Amino acid sequence: MHMQRLGVIVPSSNTTVETEFSNILHGSNITLHTARMPLNNVTASELAAMEKQATTAARQLKDAQVDAVVYACTSGSMLNGLGHDIAIAEKLTKTAKCPAVVTTTAVIDALEQLQAQRIALATPYIAEINKREVDFLKAYGFGVVKTASLNIKENLKIGQLTPTDAASLARTVDVPSADVVFISCTNFCTFEAIPDLEEELQKPVISSNSATLWAALKVLKPDFHACLGKLFNAYASPLK
Repeated sequence: MHMQRLGVIVPSSNTTVETEFSNILHGSNITLHTARMPLNNVTASELAAMEKQATTAARQLKDAQVDAVVYACTSGSMLNGLGHDIAIAEKLTKTAKCPAVVTTTAVIDALEQLQAQRIALATPYIAEINKREVDFLKAYGFGVVKTASLNIKENLKIGQLTPTDAASLARTVDVPSADVVFISCTNFCTFEAIPDLEEELQKPVISSNSATLWAALKVLKPDFHACLGKLFNAYASPLK
């Protein structure tokens, strides 16, 4: 089996990405390698300061000769609006010398793959971050039909939320007009909730982490299938 290395760049206070990704990738031909950027609170100023450490993290992962690198932070990759995600990806690709996947780009691609236009948005964020996310999605042409947030600033506290919390919040934003429910934030545990939630709500449910992993797998093209809902069922068939 040809092994591949996936490099993941996470905020230093993120306790979810490595756990969720490693659980899904267990037994596959992909190994996980992480680097961290300092962040304690999910605020615009701390996220902007954190991004300055992204190239340092990418350089560390280059030393491990990773086959792809992921910038696993939703709020930090849409902070400056349209194109912010693309700019980060270009910077990381240049530094790590491999393809780069950025969470918000992955989310946009996932929404397009599911042909979703109207989004129900569930987040753990404070108001200033929520507003930027809604603006970002609208800039890419999506409608946000309902949103709910938990108003949590401390990233460590977001990481303590459970898949049950994610499911409860998702239920509060789901409305008949929504094509998809999107649970935002790479530190929000969602993987255990997604399959049952999709069955209950009868529509696709994606999270920051499910979209990010899906996009990374598109790059790496592994020989296994993750059971993470309709998005990954689409992944099993040839993608554009």
